[in-house]
Amino acid sequence: MNKKEFTEALSNSERRGGDRKKLIVDVHFSGGDATGIANTRDIGIGGLYMTTNAKLEIGMPIFIQISLGEKQMALNGVVVYSDPGYGVGVRFHELSKDSEEYLKKELNLE
Repeated sequence: MNKKEFTEALSNSERRGGDRKKLIVDVHFSGGDATGIANTRDIGIGGLYMTTNAKLEIGMPIFIQISLGEKQMALNGVVVYSDPGYGVGVRFHELSKDSEEYLKKELNLE
């Protein structure tokens, strides 16, 4: 399957909801039986990808804390993509309007 076919095969719920910026920051996370520290690879208004060896299953709720700019952010999410041994994609869940605006500003997504 080529990249175009793969992209077309994804349902709308699996696709990213917005642009992401390449940015590496520490992520403190807890989800299921896993807790730890990871690094983001990219982040946007809708979610982030973080590198981790932790076993995090698709559909698993996850709690994330990151420092971005001057602010410590606490975010809820759900794992929507898993590449075991490498990392996971997380979609933010119930992102507050303040957090959304702050992310837009810090990531220059306005």
